[in-house]
Amino acid sequence: MKEQFKRDVANGLAKKPKSLPSKYFYDKIGDALFVKIMNMPEYYPTTAEFEIFKSRGQEMIESMGLKPDSFFELIELGAGDGTKTKELLRVLLNGKFDFEYLPIDISSSSLDDLESSLSDEFPALQVRKKHGDYFNVLESLKENHLPKVILFLGSNIGNLTDEMSADFIYKIGSHLKPGDKLILGIDLIKSEELVIPAYDDPKGITRDFNLNLLTRMNNELGGGFDLSTFEHTAEYTAEEGVARSFLVSRVAQEIPIESIGKSFTFEKGERMQTEISRKYNDEILNNILKKTDFKIIKKLTDSRGYFADYILNRF
Repeated sequence: MKEQFKRDVANGLAKKPKSLPSKYFYDKIGDALFVKIMNMPEYYPTTAEFEIFKSRGQEMIESMGLKPDSFFELIELGAGDGTKTKELLRVLLNGKFDFEYLPIDISSSSLDDLESSLSDEFPALQVRKKHGDYFNVLESLKENHLPKVILFLGSNIGNLTDEMSADFIYKIGSHLKPGDKLILGIDLIKSEELVIPAYDDPKGITRDFNLNLLTRMNNELGGGFDLSTFEHTAEYTAEEGVARSFLVSRVAQEIPIESIGKSFTFEKGERMQTEISRKYNDEILNNILKKTDFKIIKKLTDSRGYFADYILNRF
């Protein structure tokens, strides 16, 4: 993992413009900060998707054609703290469905915390946590031929370009069989007034979340970043439908990274992209799915129309 982190940092800082993969937000500190972000009043995706899972869980189950007497695996990619998923788990357990829950995450600390909370809240639940890369884990589960429902929530797909999203969803499908389902949570296109504060909040929680990338590079790669010389900013227009986060160098500086064995130059005002977050509508999603083996069978939205969970069928 550290070697991949080192390669991605070396490649990202050598590019023009500079960028870093957003997956490196999530260490123990980053996990805790993201929980704070999800609880911010400005961060509407969490409350909107939670509403869907809390109020429409039964409808979700019926749309997938799940039967209480037919065993299936419920596999979540990037499970996090499981707040939304617990609402679905509650409905499934109350309905006496026969299933096993397999949360997958690259953060072992998040998985440990989730396992502990699930044990307290749902002692009868079968849980098998999986730490690692999504596709490596899916590959290991592929051969059992059991029916599968995949959860990919929180509009995490929005961290990818449309082309990358199509490839990602296609790869998920390559590990499934016809009739398996994918529940895909996506953020819908809306105004700048709603989106920007979710990525650049007045309390600076999103700022600290982004700056933690620099702390990780200092701690894990021997970086020489002075966090006070960077500021955080975000941009978005409804016309483009893509939110972007940046760290901006306040001064001209040269920053060594010991494990990489070189220094990287930043000009004053130079921006380093740390995240993209794509927003969607039906047309955008359908264009992405044309390159996959999935089709939409149901769309569930929250009461304000901010967010949607699409139920996709592998054909």
